Amino acid sequence: MKTYILALLSSLAITAAAFAHGEVELGPNGGRILEFSKDETMHGEVTVKDGKFVVALLDKDMKAVALAEQTITANGGPTSKATKLEVTKADGKFTIPAVKPGEWLILQYKDNAKAKAVTARLQYDTANCDACNAQEWICKCAANKAKK
Repeated sequence: MKTYILALLSSLAITAAAFAHGEVELGPNGGRILEFSKDETMHGEVTVKDGKFVVALLDKDMKAVALAEQTITANGGPTSKATKLEVTKADGKFTIPAVKPGEWLILQYKDNAKAKAVTARLQYDTANCDACNAQEWICKCAANKAKK
């Protein structure tokens, strides 16, 4: 029984470490890339400016996409009490109030009114990475280590 418990705890610790610092893709403006399509033809780059999330749309080549019929709906907050967040379009980007550190941001992207929504999530972890000193939500250390 003792061996079983130790094995279980070890596997949980390894899993937690893997998910805590997963591979993160950064965009041309240093923001976190979220997938807004099933075939990687549309991305959202999330940055923070003046206490708000700013989401820019990027194509498969990471070039800016002009806003037209695209929509985003957002929810955020603690997992058990996520609430709808106001989304505005301005200057070719979407703007959303930032959630508190440690909370989740859940975005649903639609290319047009008739399109099926694609859901993307990110945990807004503002703790600094020990290796590179970037905030965890935009830290790419794990991605660089995997490439070496």
